[in-house]
Amino acid sequence: MRVLTLLLLLLAPVFAQPRQVVVISHRGEHLHHPENTLPAFRAAIDAGADFIEVDVRTTADGRLVLMHDGGVDRCTNGHGEVAKMTFDEIRKLDAGSKSGPEFAGTQVPTFEEALELAKGKIGVYIDSKNISAQDLVNTVGKFGLDEHVVVYGGVNLHREVRKLNPRIRVMPEAVNADIVKRLIEELTPRVIAFDARDFRDDVISVVKQAGLDIYVDRLGPADNPESWEDAVRRGATGIQSDHPGELVQFLRSKGWHK
Repeated sequence: MRVLTLLLLLLAPVFAQPRQVVVISHRGEHLHHPENTLPAFRAAIDAGADFIEVDVRTTADGRLVLMHDGGVDRCTNGHGEVAKMTFDEIRKLDAGSKSGPEFAGTQVPTFEEALELAKGKIGVYIDSKNISAQDLVNTVGKFGLDEHVVVYGGVNLHREVRKLNPRIRVMPEAVNADIVKRLIEELTPRVIAFDARDFRDDVISVVKQAGLDIYVDRLGPADNPESWEDAVRRGATGIQSDHPGELVQFLRSKGWHK
């Protein structure tokens, strides 16, 4: 009995450790900076986020650039589809003025520029809008960030990434309990992505039982302290937010972030 009591006392601090939840800055800190740009990523780093989310697309001449939409119209002073424009054409665009005169002249960054900025400072959540697995793996490997990225995208992309470099964490969308079971069996991921539609207890339970990380979007109406706490209580180990600074402070107040 005395030995058991001593063992419990020794283990108590371990069990008392609060869960650590990572903060994913959606498109960088884009509420006060132009989204998917280096200023937004620097602001996310300054806010204490753990990941920046970047949307990667391929230009007509094979360069990798950051743009959420298929077209450049919403975020720049230009017009056209990324996939039909050359890198030089996209590089001439102003991606900052729409966020304020202080950002005038901000360029659409390359994927490489984002990785170079992130290295040693923050992880990268890669939203693969239009990029080949080979280009993704090669570019991540060039900066030695194999263990510091997560890759969101389609199942076919994930299959190829796993074949090319199993050290890179693929992050499939949960969808539902049956699908996530099959994805876990086939891809052996270490993290599963959730949005508002599939963040349900039956789906969460499958991922918990597999011992995997749960990264959930809390965007729009769900991007608030009440929803953040609910997500963590239900099993989230990462939260994607448009308010990275506020989320960091909230999690720290709960002992859920360093």
